Amino acid sequence: MTEKSVGLYGRIFVRGKIRAVTGLHIGGSPTALAIGAVDNPVIRDSLTGRPYIPGSSVRGKMRSLWEKMTGARQNWPIGKGVSIHVCEKRMDYERCPVCQIYGVPGQLEASFPTRLVVRDAFLSEASEQELRLQAKTDLPYTEVKWEAAIDRVTSAAVPRQMERVPAGAVFDGFEAVFSVYDQGDLQRFINVFEAMQLLEDDYLGGQGSRGSGKVRFEEIRLSCRNRNQYATEVPWGKTKDGNVGVRDVLAHKQELLKWLRDNIKFEDYQPAEQ
Repeated sequence: MTEKSVGLYGRIFVRGKIRAVTGLHIGGSPTALAIGAVDNPVIRDSLTGRPYIPGSSVRGKMRSLWEKMTGARQNWPIGKGVSIHVCEKRMDYERCPVCQIYGVPGQLEASFPTRLVVRDAFLSEASEQELRLQAKTDLPYTEVKWEAAIDRVTSAAVPRQMERVPAGAVFDGFEAVFSVYDQGDLQRFINVFEAMQLLEDDYLGGQGSRGSGKVRFEEIRLSCRNRNQYATEVPWGKTKDGNVGVRDVLAHKQELLKWLRDNIKFEDYQPAEQ
């Protein structure tokens, strides 16, 4: 068996908020909800009953869009007629623009610790109060959007309900953590922001072609930790005030790369004694 060495040089942190620019539907289980008889409910926090955005939804959509942007081969079946891209061989993984960021199943030859972790984002207190006290929502914190599926032959309409978080709601506590294992990871981190831009230009959740799911990342703050001084978190000055979006970060990506090189400091890495 070939030995693999893993050296963590540091981590980069992206924190901020996600705003629903249009109504947002990320589906939950109808059997888990006793709020109302809605055909397609949203996912909610089981403790508070508030809608939230799963980190897996954000990360999965970013990966899907990045696969399309890079032309990655859809070779790994995950369901009937549905496939994703996964590198099975180590040599393919080492030059892959997707799997080195988003990872592969652990049982494969190309397995390696994933670089990108995305946390769940929860409805902000300000949005919670606005939706609970001021907005006239159909259900707690959400609206019900009626749609009709039209039979193309008979023109018969079949009505259905879609639960959505109203446009303007803000989800707080968004956090993405990017682990740095080699110097090429600094450019891969820029690719993460490019995938976030793709997501802003596309949609999150369901019913995107019908107007739902447009989101925007807001108040982005960047920081990093170096392996040799991991207790110290260093903020990037350009995001200090928090009034920064994805486009602002990408507009200064060369400065960001330089800041990362200055603070991750690969040359200062001291391997542990064997």
